[in-house]
Amino acid sequence: MPARTLLRIGHPLLLKSAEAVTEFNTPELDALVRDMLDTMEKADGAGLAANQIGELKRVVVFGFDENPRYPDRDPLPITVLVNPEIQPIGDVVAEDWEGCLSVPGMRGWVPRFNRIIYRAFDPEGQSIEVEAEDFHARVVQHECDHLDGVLYPQRIKDMTKFGYEEELFEKYPDAADNC
Repeated sequence: MPARTLLRIGHPLLLKSAEAVTEFNTPELDALVRDMLDTMEKADGAGLAANQIGELKRVVVFGFDENPRYPDRDPLPITVLVNPEIQPIGDVVAEDWEGCLSVPGMRGWVPRFNRIIYRAFDPEGQSIEVEAEDFHARVVQHECDHLDGVLYPQRIKDMTKFGYEEELFEKYPDAADNC
């Protein structure tokens, strides 16, 4: 399937909570996942939530081998999570630069739990449980926020570290290396 149009900040569907998937291993779910993966790849994304393409279903995809938007990040395996849940491990919170395909051209300094366990199902209904840390944990938390109608700017504590990439990269040169 072709890539879908990405919804951008300001679109009301990005602020709504997604509904749980109740049927697995269906042509409809498979088509949604294919569309999401195609859209993420075309946009050079690290992850994508179904909300971002106008589908209020609790489905996220993430992963890449190489990504021009994240040149210094280690690869993440391509992963599909249906009905994901996150549990923090400990209370260590790390801040780092984040961007979003629905907030194009902008970055922000966002706090996230550094270590998490996420549980979900794959599209066939098989259970998934993974312990993640650092960038992997950040990506999962970012995408799962979308499922609850939360965009990363809502998590920023210091709005002086939110803006267009070009301006931020001049002020914070390390931002270009870390996002």
